[in-house]
Amino acid sequence: MLSLMAKLYEVIVLMFLSLISKITTTSSNTSTNVSIIDGNSYQLSWRLAVETNNIRMWRTVPAQCIRYVENYMLWGQYARDLDVVIEQINDYVRDLAMVELIDGMDAWILDIDDTCISNLAYYKGKRYGGDPFDPAGFKAWVQRGVCPAILPVLRLFEELVEGGFKVILLTGREEEALGAATMENLRNQGFVGYERLIMRGPEFKGQSAVIFKSEMRRRLTEEGYRIRGNVGDQWSDLTGDYVGDRTFKLPNPMYFVP
Repeated sequence: MLSLMAKLYEVIVLMFLSLISKITTTSSNTSTNVSIIDGNSYQLSWRLAVETNNIRMWRTVPAQCIRYVENYMLWGQYARDLDVVIEQINDYVRDLAMVELIDGMDAWILDIDDTCISNLAYYKGKRYGGDPFDPAGFKAWVQRGVCPAILPVLRLFEELVEGGFKVILLTGREEEALGAATMENLRNQGFVGYERLIMRGPEFKGQSAVIFKSEMRRRLTEEGYRIRGNVGDQWSDLTGDYVGDRTFKLPNPMYFVP
């Protein structure tokens, strides 16, 4: 009898210890998962705030977000987000196709940097925006003329041109220093047939992109162009005056242009 009770006691103790072990493990895993989720949540929230223009005038990607931005740009999510925006643009263009283009003055405005062509290779060396902007380094990069086309935007560009729209490329790049390299880079990447390339002249040196691009769009409107769509990776491409009938923001969490 005593032997049976001893064995029963031993079984109960073992079951109790096993239960305590499971509770401890579950608690530890839950704590770890919560920690991971909290870290990712901040990074996701930061990018959302950037893309919705709720965080402004930021100079660098926060240290805790650098690896996240790298993974975002390189491992598929950037491409998927870009495709969703392009899909929305294509839907809008199809709706516009039902309106007859009668006078050749229906225009689209496209930004260049990280809209038509990509600077991702350059920003890899700048920790994907973790380092402050380097004007001299970026100028040297642009002068090389090796920025690859962002293919979904190149296809959009071709469809707009073939559809009879006037595509105007509007960039904050300085015309005097970067004009030749920019035109060659665009041509080599397949951007052929645009209506006009507008770059920053000396009279706008030091002006914000919002002021410069608003003035260029005002002049285009006064020439009679109807800006049907406006595409850029920065909010400064899409805000200000004469922004057009509809704007489309492409993803870019690597830098901010005022």
